[in-house]
Amino acid sequence: MGLISHHHHSSTQLDEQSMVYKMKLAEISEIEMEDDPFTRSTFTFTKLHGNGNDFILVDEVRKQIVPDSQKAAFAMRCCRRNFGIGADGVLFLQGGSQANVAMRLFQPDGSEAEMCGNGIRCLAKYAWETGYVGESFEVETLAGIIPIQVREVDGAFWARADMGTLRFDRSSIPAVGAGELILEEIDGYEVSSVNTGVPHSVIIVDDLDLEIGEIAPTIRYGNIFPEGTNVNFVKAGETLEIRTYERGVEGETYSCGTGAVASAAIARKLGLAGDEVMVETRGGPLIVSFEGDRAFLEGPAVTVYTGELSDEFMWSLSQET
Repeated sequence: MGLISHHHHSSTQLDEQSMVYKMKLAEISEIEMEDDPFTRSTFTFTKLHGNGNDFILVDEVRKQIVPDSQKAAFAMRCCRRNFGIGADGVLFLQGGSQANVAMRLFQPDGSEAEMCGNGIRCLAKYAWETGYVGESFEVETLAGIIPIQVREVDGAFWARADMGTLRFDRSSIPAVGAGELILEEIDGYEVSSVNTGVPHSVIIVDDLDLEIGEIAPTIRYGNIFPEGTNVNFVKAGETLEIRTYERGVEGETYSCGTGAVASAAIARKLGLAGDEVMVETRGGPLIVSFEGDRAFLEGPAVTVYTGELSDEFMWSLSQET
């Protein structure tokens, strides 16, 4: 009997708490919200991932939802895993002026990224499934116009992005010195570098069971790289197995698209791979292919869910900015 009355008592407490909460929400919704940059009837978003690299997508094709001045703050709040939605970045899909659609990507620290191989596949999937684009289209990014090709492989969505021209000369990486940077000894490792949109260094190893969090930083911050470098450890074979330490994240990531391209490009240059390379990242498979010095990256993207931000969370966003 005591158990039942105790149970009854706790549910009354909960009812009281939820009443207070509902009153608070009612107050919030009565507050004049004309000046609130985030006001709209419902704020919906889509959550996607490309090999474990996860993104929040906000569709701004028909109208702007988050003002440009607020995008960085919005990303900082929403990307926080324990206090927001949780993501590696926020993708804003917009109508393109020079291409079919445009992509803007804001990172958890509020910075805007020029390009992201995994992010652009997620954006491509949403744009294609929503009917904004066909199977072949272009995406406008800060890094230029990126041609995309989509297809379905065994019921799964794959997208192939033109990653542009590989740049091996040191001035383009950028790295100190002249000529190319191939098999240069840095900190006891033979390092080869290439710019695939961002600077990447590649180290061929026999075993990937490494403490990359300890090894990579000395190369990442090496004096030879004025802007720093991302660091990839590659085990060559039928398939390239890679592990990537990302600059900016300052740690290992599941699946870095530009890193996969760099790893395949260096392996190919060293005679360890051909023009079509299967790359196995910790987050899943990617296919890198080459036409001369032009690289293409193909990989999967998955839609996880569509969600709606609460009035309460929107209000807290408007208070902060």
